[in-house]
Amino acid sequence: MERVLIITYYWPPSGGAGVQRWLKFAKYLPEFGWEPIILTVDPEFASYPVSDETLNREVAGNIRVIRTESREWFSFYKKVSGTEKIPYAGFANEKPRVSFKQKIARFIRGNFFLPDPRKGWNKYALNAARELLDKEKADCIITTSPPHSTQLIGLTLSQEYSIPWVADFRDPWTDIYYYRQFYPTWFAHKYNLHLERSVLENTSLTITVGETHKQRFLAKLKRKGDNIHVITNGYDPEDFEGLTTEKRTDRKFIITYVGTMADNYPVESFLEVMASYVKDHKNTLIRFIGTLPAGHRKRILLLPEENTEIIPYVDHSRAIEYMYNSDVLLLVIPSTEKNSGIIPGKVFEYIAVQRPILLLGPEDGDTARIVKESFAGNVAEPSNKDRIRDLIDEWRSNPPTIQKNGRYDKKEQTKFLSSLLESACQKHIS
Repeated sequence: MERVLIITYYWPPSGGAGVQRWLKFAKYLPEFGWEPIILTVDPEFASYPVSDETLNREVAGNIRVIRTESREWFSFYKKVSGTEKIPYAGFANEKPRVSFKQKIARFIRGNFFLPDPRKGWNKYALNAARELLDKEKADCIITTSPPHSTQLIGLTLSQEYSIPWVADFRDPWTDIYYYRQFYPTWFAHKYNLHLERSVLENTSLTITVGETHKQRFLAKLKRKGDNIHVITNGYDPEDFEGLTTEKRTDRKFIITYVGTMADNYPVESFLEVMASYVKDHKNTLIRFIGTLPAGHRKRILLLPEENTEIIPYVDHSRAIEYMYNSDVLLLVIPSTEKNSGIIPGKVFEYIAVQRPILLLGPEDGDTARIVKESFAGNVAEPSNKDRIRDLIDEWRSNPPTIQKNGRYDKKEQTKFLSSLLESACQKHIS
């Protein structure tokens, strides 16, 4: 069996979408001839935006996990910005009106901690990786980001050891939609571009989660090649085994949103539609699960109390249960530049529970294409109230039958990943 060293900052007990991708890949890689070794940060030294202790149960007992110390900037960020929260998902957990202190903190982060504040983990991760590689054979190294500083670990190791290196990008680097909120100077931006290109030019293989991201990365390469591939996020079929519909004496028509939401998530028109809709359909329940900004929370609370439910962050298994016990699943793409390439990881779990998806976002975006090609729902421009209401009316009166899409089955995706790793190893030897 070949051995792969996977270097990832996010690993259980970290929660959120970022941890799911490689947690599932690592689970299935041994079935395709690869022994994964995980190099990650010790949770005592990590700065996780959210934690989910239940995910520890999903780490297979035969997977070796190496944890290291870290020195990070977020304690300083809290002092400067005056907030106790670690920012994440485009500052979704911060107020939309940015204070002067927060602007200073963001400027410092965007210009003095490049490429990101978690780069303090790199020296500890590098030391642990070197110790491992000096003693044991590894056939391949994988680094996954964000944080994009993790890619620099792979860049350094690839220069020191003759081992194929794969860079996985779950999000863009300099094209991320909230990049400008760090107020990068000309020098900082050029340096970030330099780091990004250095990674892209030196990997044996690059993987990303969507076609738009792939094209943007290709445009940054001086040399053109075929070493950038798309493996979307997906769903683990085992997470959906044994699900049963909750017994409810008062059968409601439930519309559910699961996940983080920021102020630039365009739900105003949807909520306006719901305000009138529940007058005619009193057994409708609009449920929001996860982090909500104050502005959206205020708008939601204007709806009748008996028609709304706001639930804080729940663990992954419970979130799936909420999805399953819904009639429509709401998915929203942030209203921002370069949002056509945004693919929320939960879209694939939405598809897996086989409930119609109401997507509010660009009709020509990557997520819209996935929803349409999977026959898993439909798309409405966020301001198109008539379209939103028509889709809900249609699904209420005639619930669609949605088939599972094996294309996003995590086991099948891991099979494709293993073939890419084998190809990268063969090319490296030749």
